[in-house]
This record gives sequence, structure tokens and C-alpha cells, in this order.
Amino acid sequence: MRAVELRRSLGVFDAVVIGLGAMIGAGIFAALAPAAAAAGSWLLLGLALAAAVAYCNATSSARLAARYPESGGTYVYGRERLGPFWGYLAGWGFVVGKTASCAAMALTAGSYLWPERAHAVAVVAVLAVAAVNYRGIQKSALLTRVIVGTVLAVLTALVACSAPAAEFDRFATPFDTTPYGVLQAAGLLFFAFAGYARIATLGAEVRDPERTIPRAVPIALGVALLVYVAVAVAALTVLGPARLAEATAPLAELASATGLPWSASVIRLTAALAALGALLALLLGVSRTTYAMARDRHLPPALAAVHPRYEVPHRAELAVAAVVAVLAACTDLRGAIGFSSFAVLAYYAVANAAALTLRPAARLVPALGLIGCGTLAFALPPASIAAGAGVLALGALVYAIRVRY
Repeated sequence: MRAVELRRSLGVFDAVVIGLGAMIGAGIFAALAPAAAAAGSWLLLGLALAAAVAYCNATSSARLAARYPESGGTYVYGRERLGPFWGYLAGWGFVVGKTASCAAMALTAGSYLWPERAHAVAVVAVLAVAAVNYRGIQKSALLTRVIVGTVLAVLTALVACSAPAAEFDRFATPFDTTPYGVLQAAGLLFFAFAGYARIATLGAEVRDPERTIPRAVPIALGVALLVYVAVAVAALTVLGPARLAEATAPLAELASATGLPWSASVIRLTAALAALGALLALLLGVSRTTYAMARDRHLPPALAAVHPRYEVPHRAELAVAAVVAVLAACTDLRGAIGFSSFAVLAYYAVANAAALTLRPAARLVPALGLIGCGTLAFALPPASIAAGAGVLALGALVYAIRVRY
């Protein structure tokens, strides 16, 4: 009897949409304020640095994904190009870091929709998104199309409505910042760009991956960058760097500054919708990496099962959703952005190192990506560095024990 395999059903458009769903959900509504607190009026430079590192990572990931069109992303690339340990460490960092990100996205949706019951709403959101993912990748892609289209339309309207209140002199507002602050802002904003990895981690469900993935990754990254720049410029010119840095809901405050009475409520609903879109894409990516690691027996082999009807890794999806639901019910993970950024930067460091082994003529981009990942990771707040390094060390210890015994 032939083993059930994942269905290749995603074309370029759906792959781009899934990548956008992961990127635009978190960063644009959550990361601008802490990044402004670090970089002030130099926020756009931090955004440019984050985008440059993301581009290098995206290029490396696309090259590797075209050669290894399997679920698992850098876990597979590290294993194939650098050895089992590096693939395992990348997969470990991705699963742990992105599981925390999933819970943070669920809590973000809860805090926007019903602040007094944020944890309960977050759990319901996780269960609802997991149910959509369970029914198959095409259902997930269809829902993500709706979410991304709505969010992009609202953000476009917000930028347009902000134009009359914009004053470019606010760029020059004095703000105490340093080169380290700019790097820290870039590290925090990198969290917002990391969603393009979802395209690579879904490699086994993409049609013609050698052609589709290298096209979809830069398109998704480019669209996200354009959106981020437009919104960041609007926020800086309307609110100014100091007010933006202090905002708890920066885009809702930006909407209020436009003078339109309904705009803040629309932005809050859109923020919740975007967080759900990010959660949808994140759960897809984490479950596929979990599936790949379970298939190689780095995680319980039972998680490597594929549903015979829906052709998805259903046990991995359910296990990840259960862990995320527990975290969303018990923990406030808003401070997890820094921790997640460190883990994901380590993940992409492995991707760039793996890409360095492909072709001698194409080593500049992965070399720059590797340096950039290391620089941004160690520019993050000390608590984030300590937590991220501790999780990676724990993963290495688990691997050593497993290999020895």
C-alpha cells in the first residue's frame, strides 16, 4: 500500500499570499512601537537593515528550497548540507521560537477583540485556525487570501487618510538614539519579515517548486517591505518618533490622528484579523517542521502521520495547536518578540551557512546573510539573547543525549 504523501497544490500566487499572511500580521501592528523606542527617527534605517538581512535569508532559502522541495525548511537544508546536528538545531530553534510566536499572535488577536478576556479569545482563535488547517492546505490558502486582501486594503486606506496630517519636519524631532539602538530596532523588525519562511517550509505542497519557490519568496518579501515603509513613514510623519515609541497600539493611534471617528475601531478589527492570518501561516510552518523532524525521529515518530483524506500532517498540527493553546491560556507572551527573533535569526544563520556550500560563485549573499543574522541576534535586548541561547543549548543537550543513548 502506497504511503500517503502531502499534496502539491500551491502555485506562485497562493505561496506569495501565505508568505504575506505571516509577515503582515505581526510586525506592522506590533513591532513599530518598540522599534521606534530603540531607533527613534532612524526607524527607517533599522527597517532597511532588517529588510536587507531578510533579503539575503530569502535568497538563500529560495535556492535551497528549489533544490530540496520538502517540508521542513532549514531543518532539511542544514541536515543535507551541513550535517544532522545543524539541521536538528535549526528545526529546534524554529519550532520553539515560532510556537511562542503563535501564542503571541493569538494573544494579540484576543487583546484587540476583547481585552478583558484576551486569553480565552486566544485559545478559541488557536482552535479555530487549527480546524481550518486540518481540512487541507487549500482551505488555509483560501482563508489567507481573504485576510491578506482585507488587511492590505485597510492599510492602504490608513496611509491615504494620514497624508493630510503628515508633517515631514517630525522626522527631525530630536531623539536620543545610538547605532546600537538602530541595530536593536532592526533585530525587532526582523520578526516582522520572517514570514517568507513559510513558503519554504511548505515545499512539499508547492507545485513545480524549482520554479515556484524562487519566484514567490522575493515577491512576498518585496510587497511586505513596500507596505512596511508606507505605514512607517505615515506613523513617523503624523505621530513623530517619540509619540510612536510610547504608543501601545500605534496604528490605532495613527488612525485616531486622522480625525475619522470610525478609523480606530476598523484598525483594531483589522489588527485582530491580521494576527489571525499570521497565526494561520505560523501554525502551518511549525507543524510542517514538526512533521519533518518526527519523520526523521528527532521528535516522536507518531507525529509524522499524514491524514489519508485531507493529506496534511494532522497529528503534528494537533500537537502544535495543543501546545500553543496551553501557552495562550496561561502566559502573556508579548515579550516573546525578542526571544522569537533570536531563535529565528539562529535558524536563518544555519540556512545561510548551508547556502554557502551550494555554488562558489553565489556565496556573497549567504555570507552577508550569515553576518547579518549574527549581528542582529546579539543586538537584541540581553534578556532575549539569554533566553534564546538557553533554548538552543537545551536543544543541543537533548540531541547529544539522544545520539549517545
